[in-house]
Amino acid sequence: MTDLTPTAINPTSLPEPRGYSHGTLSGNTLYLGGQTALDANMAIVPGGIVEQFRQAFGNVLATLSAAGGIPEDLVSITIYLTDIPDYQAHSKEIGQAWRELAGPVYPAMAGIGTTGLWQSDALIEILGVAVIPDERLNRG
Repeated sequence: MTDLTPTAINPTSLPEPRGYSHGTLSGNTLYLGGQTALDANMAIVPGGIVEQFRQAFGNVLATLSAAGGIPEDLVSITIYLTDIPDYQAHSKEIGQAWRELAGPVYPAMAGIGTTGLWQSDALIEILGVAVIPDERLNRG
């Protein structure tokens, strides 16, 4: 029987969470909490949307990896954006960053415009869902 008890997944490579978890594992499903472009020093990386995408998606993948997952396990990604035209203008570079980090696998995705994110200088926040096979699952 699959253990459905929610388990927090908080990789040590990411800033220590306070009042949230980077991910929550229930059974084989990993719910990946929203990640902005925070670096290890709790600062949003400089340089614009492409650099922020790379950091935020890297943070998502770090949580996925800590649970034993790989990019191919992602089934859904939601991207919140404070400037959709900026994201669209850099879509080729963002696509290249995706392929460098995750390969040619694309889960179901949504891009949603918003007026602001938790950190005022964040341009992007990414959250997702993954389903990890038993043989790779790491409950921490």
